[in-house]
Amino acid sequence: MSKPKKRNSGDDLRRLIQERMESCQTAEALNDRVILPFVQALEAVCGARGYVLNIYGEQSNLVFTGDEDASEEIYALIESFLDSQAETAADDA
Repeated sequence: MSKPKKRNSGDDLRRLIQERMESCQTAEALNDRVILPFVQALEAVCGARGYVLNIYGEQSNLVFTGDEDASEEIYALIESFLDSQAETAADDA
């Protein structure tokens, strides 16, 4: 007989966020109901603690600089990168 799995609060949070994300039918709803509240909480906690984060996921990145100018510059860099990727994909098609 195997032991029952321990509940992991990280897994519980992931499931909760995933359920809320899946209930959003549009990108706008996803942004308004899940992403923006998460980002606002991240900014509040990381800003208060003086954290600077560059979190690398398998298919995503999340950056918190605590600096409005830096965040605009990073946004522009990412937009430029995504535009170039879209152009490359269109050229390859």
